Amino acid sequence: MRGVEETDVAAGDMVSMCSFRAGEGLFGIDTGQIREVLGRITPQHVPLAVNYIAGVVPYRGDVLTTVSFRVLLGLERGSGAGCVLVLDDDEGDLRFGLLVDEIGGVLTMSRDELQPNPSALDARSMALFCGAYRMQTGLMVRLNSQSLRPSQLAECGLFDSAKHERAGIQK
Repeated sequence: MRGVEETDVAAGDMVSMCSFRAGEGLFGIDTGQIREVLGRITPQHVPLAVNYIAGVVPYRGDVLTTVSFRVLLGLERGSGAGCVLVLDDDEGDLRFGLLVDEIGGVLTMSRDELQPNPSALDARSMALFCGAYRMQTGLMVRLNSQSLRPSQLAECGLFDSAKHERAGIQK
């Protein structure tokens, strides 16, 4: 990982990533895609919602639909409380939340160090991951917030466990 203080790397070649954990994994999202980071919060359950919807949380006088990143990874749902990243969609007019176990920090990474996804990843991981950075402590998997949008998750159909169970497909 290159440091920000190195003068041979132009500022345009660097990307600022917010790191977070879900289970044992380390993940990151470009800070430009994050509107706000909320503290630990327990989402309000939404009856009959698909399994990856953690619930809704109050946000600036509105409610924010929140996606459970643990469920998307195939992990146990957990205790319910977690940190919420508030993300914008491409147009910036629709916000949603991503419930994660804990927030790490902001890391500045060289764009050149992003490694592509391995071809052996399963379809669910390919839909969520857009490469990884090799770090001294292991890998930090990069996510694209647009692939985490509730509408995008519904369209791809990979994360609806009830649909997979009806079709006889195991998760």
